[in-house]
Amino acid sequence: MGRGRQKAKHTKIARELKSFSPEVDYDQLERELTGKSKSDPYEDEISKWSEYADDFSADRQKRA
Repeated sequence: MGRGRQKAKHTKIARELKSFSPEVDYDQLERELTGKSKSDPYEDEISKWSEYADDFSADRQKRA
């Protein structure tokens, strides 16, 4: 591909990107940037593992 054709292709892509405007959820972006979320999606998993750890340590103490 010659330089002229390559430059024309890049110019076409640049024009398309310049006019491209995606949908932006600014509320979600703000939550993401500030670190505030409505709820922790891993909260349930954390509580399950902590209960498992408690049960495991209780079993070990019974055996000893």
